[in-house]
Amino acid sequence: MNVSLLDKQPKPPLAEKLVTLHDITWEQFKAIETQLQNNQGVRLTYLSGVMEIMSPIGAFHENIKSTFSLLLEAYMREKGIRFYRRGGFTLESPGYASGTPDESYCIGSNKETPDIVIEIIVTSGTINRRDLYKPRRVPEVWFWKSDQMRIFSLGASVEYEEVNRSQFFPDLDKALLLRYIAYPDQYDAVNEFIQAIRTR
Repeated sequence: MNVSLLDKQPKPPLAEKLVTLHDITWEQFKAIETQLQNNQGVRLTYLSGVMEIMSPIGAFHENIKSTFSLLLEAYMREKGIRFYRRGGFTLESPGYASGTPDESYCIGSNKETPDIVIEIIVTSGTINRRDLYKPRRVPEVWFWKSDQMRIFSLGASVEYEEVNRSQFFPDLDKALLLRYIAYPDQYDAVNEFIQAIRTR
């Protein structure tokens, strides 16, 4: 086949690949992390001897994350809720766990540990990502996966329990949020979402 014709074929989207390694010490994990620190397309997760390497983070994942964040921030601004976007910085419990959420927020005031972390799951791994944040006592962990959203709240027993509504946004309708996350156009999604919450 003509090479020039191959070059003109649309390129398939990059698929996220996940590698899981077992019996990895914390010291080994940190050494690997140091070696890969300049590679922005790789995400490392560690929990009690298990390490996951995710690469690359695809465009679909990033689009969902961005739309989710824009909608949630629009909601908080419309409702006059003070928030601090903390981004996807790594939360560690040295020797035990290290995880990087896709997004995180502090509500009301800026804190060392965010009140909410958000995970966009496109490719599932073996690590229970709720356990990553339990040592830091993150109050809520939100998951988006396959057009579904689940919210887990940290209870008095220091275990995460699934809830229908966030303690920080008791009036936020998950179904409404999901509808606009799935919108084909991000700009229209945010504008129409704002109009929808204003009329409720």
